[in-house]
Amino acid sequence: MKKYDYLIVGSGLFGATFAYRAKQMSKRCLVIDKRSHLGGNVYCENIEGINVHKYGAHIFHTNSREVWEFVNSIVEFNRYTNSPIANYRGKQYNLPFNMNTFYQMWGVLTPEEAKAKIDEQKAEAVAAMKAAGVTEPRNLEEQALMLIGRDIYEALIKGYTEKQWGRKCTELPAFIIKRLPVRFVHDNNYFNDRYQGIPIGGYNKLIDGLLEGVETRTDTDFFKGHTEITDDAKGRMDLTDGKPLRDCWQEVAEKLLYTGAIDEYFGYRLGRLDWRTVSFEEEILDTPNYQGNAVMNYTEAEVPYTRVIEHKHFEMFGQEVYDSKKTVISREYSTEYKDGMEPYYTVNDERNNRLAGQYRELAAQEKDVIFGGRLAEYKYYDMAPIVEKVLGMTV
Repeated sequence: MKKYDYLIVGSGLFGATFAYRAKQMSKRCLVIDKRSHLGGNVYCENIEGINVHKYGAHIFHTNSREVWEFVNSIVEFNRYTNSPIANYRGKQYNLPFNMNTFYQMWGVLTPEEAKAKIDEQKAEAVAAMKAAGVTEPRNLEEQALMLIGRDIYEALIKGYTEKQWGRKCTELPAFIIKRLPVRFVHDNNYFNDRYQGIPIGGYNKLIDGLLEGVETRTDTDFFKGHTEITDDAKGRMDLTDGKPLRDCWQEVAEKLLYTGAIDEYFGYRLGRLDWRTVSFEEEILDTPNYQGNAVMNYTEAEVPYTRVIEHKHFEMFGQEVYDSKKTVISREYSTEYKDGMEPYYTVNDERNNRLAGQYRELAAQEKDVIFGGRLAEYKYYDMAPIVEKVLGMTV
């Protein structure tokens, strides 16, 4: 009899939520992670009493009451509302684009004035496309100009987007920005979802709650490493006789849940998928309040980083901010993925979409293997849809 029902590769939100549900169904699970900690990219490190989001800002938001009640049954979430600020050449603008932004940009006071300004600039964009003999936006730049006009595009979209993707806006597909939020009300809440917040005490509380009572192994690489287990009769024992788990996981578990990169699982046999990745420059500052906001985007091309995260503002409010005498910031840099880096964002161009589809076809043929999450599906996910997907799965 195999020791486990599921070997779960990756302890991020997908793997941890699946393990929780499997445990509820009395399934035996082993969760492994090649990192030295659990939690994947939602992992937090406590520095100076502040929960630092080590792999970038994570804000949980959803319209699903079921998902919201589920995560709050594991750990209570706070009332954090994501209201990022854009910094362009020393001036600050509210995001997403709303009446506050339009006042800051043009000094307009009413929705009618703001609409007239935007419509005037949108008409210029349509005329330019017509002169070029096209009726539909061919790239992100044309799409943005049609949605919001040149002033906001040049100041708040162009530089930031080109840093984020490492490509000119004229080389990026239009669909990336089709859902650009434009509001003619004074509302700085970035998300439209009914529920949003941060786990009180940080995301480690959520992961620890999901994995409570589940066997876990860190520093265990599915492709290179083996793992030990504790056997009541034999004590510590090597589970795979030194062989990589990739080659013999069937000896360990009935089924495999894989949340790593899909092309790596198949040994890159069809070619490598492209990713964008992010690096962080972390700094502890001797001030209680550096920028007054959790997220500050730097939208001009000349500033090398895309944004600065001040982590305490995710969980500290009012006087709490000043009771904590220091603060921790992270400058975030976007770059092209290379071996040894952590893959973050899919590159949804024609080549990668085609290649990802071919890998998904291979994945569908794998027996007793479930592929789940942004890396294994080559698909961008927010956190709540990950939880919602796992809650809907048959375990």
